[in-house]
Amino acid sequence: MSKTIELKKQVVTEIADKFRESKSTILVDYRGLDVAEVTELRTQLREAGVDFKVYKNTMTRRAVEEADFTALNDTLVGPTAIAFSADDVVAPAKILNNFAKDHEALEIKGGVIEGNVASLEQIKELADLPNYEGMLSMLLSVLQAPVRNFAYATKAIAEQKEEQGA
Repeated sequence: MSKTIELKKQVVTEIADKFRESKSTILVDYRGLDVAEVTELRTQLREAGVDFKVYKNTMTRRAVEEADFTALNDTLVGPTAIAFSADDVVAPAKILNNFAKDHEALEIKGGVIEGNVASLEQIKELADLPNYEGMLSMLLSVLQAPVRNFAYATKAIAEQKEEQGA
């Protein structure tokens, strides 16, 4: 077997492994973005721990079949970049969706979330979710509400008794 075929097989296996290991994988069409915009997008994704790569569609199709995500074959048309996130499910969807709002040339094609092929609508719903810190602050405010309300009630009763005593 030639070295070229062997190298291509390694790349296909690498892509398939990334699809399997990622919590969230988003496919985008980046056609129309200039170098500065792509660099800005890559920087934002890198800061969030997201791996952003461009592979040949033929290799990606083989990797998708190897990873059992054949429903993605329809999206592998034209220039396709893939954002893989092994840690954060929301980060790639949020970053790419926000970037697409500012840059009409970026188009989200589809993806895989937690091992399931996701539609464009599901990815946009995921992008609208708050990040981990946002969810944590919402949880803390919900947990603090009863204590805060109790404190307000106690203060109101104390003030009322002071007015009655005066």
